[in-house]
Amino acid sequence: MDIRSIVMGVAFSLMWSSAFTSARIIVASAPPISALALRFVISGLLGVIIARLLGQTWRLTAPQWRACIILGICQNALYLGMNFVAMQTVEASVAAIVASLMPLLVALACWAFFGERLSPLAAAGLLAGIAGVALIMGSRLSAGIDLYGLILCGFGVIALTVATLSVRGATSGGNFMMIVGLQMLVGGAVLSVVAVGTETLVIEWSWQLIAAFAWTTLVPGLAATLLWFRLVERISATRAATFHFLNPFLGVAIAAVILGEKLHLTDMIGVAIITAGILTVQLARRPKAR
Repeated sequence: MDIRSIVMGVAFSLMWSSAFTSARIIVASAPPISALALRFVISGLLGVIIARLLGQTWRLTAPQWRACIILGICQNALYLGMNFVAMQTVEASVAAIVASLMPLLVALACWAFFGERLSPLAAAGLLAGIAGVALIMGSRLSAGIDLYGLILCGFGVIALTVATLSVRGATSGGNFMMIVGLQMLVGGAVLSVVAVGTETLVIEWSWQLIAAFAWTTLVPGLAATLLWFRLVERISATRAATFHFLNPFLGVAIAAVILGEKLHLTDMIGVAIITAGILTVQLARRPKAR
């Protein structure tokens, strides 16, 4: 892995991890589902426009259309929708920690449902990740964390895991940017229907809200997704997924710096354990060099 790939991977992790903090700012001042639906409509339209400028087409293959629909519903509508609602009552750091379980859940599901061999090293990483989450959540529950919000985060990361497993290899064949744009539009369409039926549009306007919305739309929403695809093209999905080990630490750190969320000793120990567990699992799943 060269220096450019490392820089791309770290940049992606920073962008992805910052989304929890910007979302927390947004849901404090605007209806979560409505805000997320608008974000996806804007990001999706920009993605499609950029794709067309790059010469890409919306004449996708059947697997690519399936990927757009599954990602739009599971990743965008369910995972992010549940997270946005949850962050009305739980801290951004909690949502980031739960979401960081995705690589561990993918490895567990590959072993349980797809017959992928789980090496002793990978098994140790899974156990470490689970132990780290248990340590943090045990402490947070005793401190009175909102259980409903925590459950929503849990169901959200399960939906993200399903999306990740369902579209493995389905985005091959080009038109990456078009797929990014279309799956966001699918998510925006689903969330718009939900928002109309469940929310009243009351917004407390501020520069913080506008800045957070612009950031989450353009950076985690569009730039990070495009960067991820480029990184996968450059070093493969398995190697690129190794950078997920940075997400628990960065998600908690960004929330602490920008939102002033308190860090306890158990949080720092738990994040370190989760980070080590994710890295261990990802390294164990990398194909051996021949």
